[in-house]
Amino acid sequence: MSTRITRLLGLGVRAGNVVVGVAGVRAGLQRGTVACVVLAADASRRTMEKVTRLAEARKVPTIRGPTAAELGTGLGKPPVQAVGISDPALARGLIADSEE
Repeated sequence: MSTRITRLLGLGVRAGNVVVGVAGVRAGLQRGTVACVVLAADASRRTMEKVTRLAEARKVPTIRGPTAAELGTGLGKPPVQAVGISDPALARGLIADSEE
């Protein structure tokens, strides 16, 4: 599952539909442009609290993804703790995948 998530997120990054990093995800949530959030399995407690609380307030689904290192590698970046998806279709696909 985690390789599929990173593959889908990688496509989203190339299409410009993904925000990478905690600050960007929080800004996207505040603007209402994020349809779904993927948190690294090993995200820090502080990151989890900051992002999850804001996502819940905005009624944006949150998914637990692979580790920060795996997420970063899949996106061609250093370790990443949080990723926001702005494309509703990609968000639905990730949510469906995470529920399997």
